[in-house]
Amino acid sequence: MTINIILLGPPGAGKGTQARTLVEDRGLVQLSTGDMLREARTSGTEMGRVVADVMDKGQLVTDEIVIGLIREKLETVDAPGFIFDGFPRTLPQADALEELLAGMGRKIDAVIEMQVDDAALVDRISGRFTCGNCGEVYHDTTKPTTEPGKCDVCGSTDLRRRADDNADSLRTRLLEYYKKTSPLIGYYYAKGQLHPVDGMAEMDAVGRQVAGIMDGLSG
Repeated sequence: MTINIILLGPPGAGKGTQARTLVEDRGLVQLSTGDMLREARTSGTEMGRVVADVMDKGQLVTDEIVIGLIREKLETVDAPGFIFDGFPRTLPQADALEELLAGMGRKIDAVIEMQVDDAALVDRISGRFTCGNCGEVYHDTTKPTTEPGKCDVCGSTDLRRRADDNADSLRTRLLEYYKKTSPLIGYYYAKGQLHPVDGMAEMDAVGRQVAGIMDGLSG
């Protein structure tokens, strides 16, 4: 049985963390739009050349291109399921994804919404930094590295902060999310596919909520 899910939530809600857990624990494949574009650009495939041409011109990648990349992945990667992370972001993208999956005899089984408190989220993200080598996520107050300047997991000293991980930038990103992406909450609720979880809980507690949803789908 193949299970396909969408992780939905504002920037910093923890979608990436939960996606990594599902990849590790259940063998699902994470389809991150950004990762797929970067991979395609250097792949040498026909689709990759299209992506490279668009990006080199400084233009925005169209929904059609992203859907094409997703189709390519679904056709070539054998996995027990897929996690859509960062796509869809708009209602037209959601319709396009549903049409693509239906044409391949697939469907979205669940949309997991990471519910957060905006003010608390700003505090959380403002102190966040990651390991540039292994991707482990840390926080100045809630999850500092054991040894300052050194990753606990891989020992790398390449610790990074995103330039937009600050209060002003995050509020701008949140506004963009609520304008464009939050309508998807009602869209998937109406379809009976929406499963909200408390995104402000401890990471392991959020993981247990997500696991419960996944177990319910496969049970």
